[in-house]
Amino acid sequence: MTDRSYNNWSSMSDKVLAKHIGSFVKEKRMEMNKTQDLLAHAAGISRSTLSLLEKGETVTLATLLQVLRVLDQLHILDVFSVQPTVSPIQLAKIELKKRKRASGRTPASSKKSTW
Repeated sequence: MTDRSYNNWSSMSDKVLAKHIGSFVKEKRMEMNKTQDLLAHAAGISRSTLSLLEKGETVTLATLLQVLRVLDQLHILDVFSVQPTVSPIQLAKIELKKRKRASGRTPASSKKSTW
């Protein structure tokens, strides 16, 4: 495959992006030395649907996920992970609420009853 560091994804048309995904799928299938029939059967789709995917034609997201699962490529979905962010103001408030020192006393609720 080509070096992806020079691709400007936003300037590509949907058709070109679909073809790029299709070529990725085809390359991974070939690396695994699987025929379209074998991969399609393992993914639970028809061979013609897999062929459409590899050509960059329209397929469902579910189909793409099934194929990626069989190709053991679901890890590429990590780019869709959303990391929670904390604003600097929220972070400062959290830091203010943190304890700065230990009192050395035990809390009243943890004392044992003599009854």
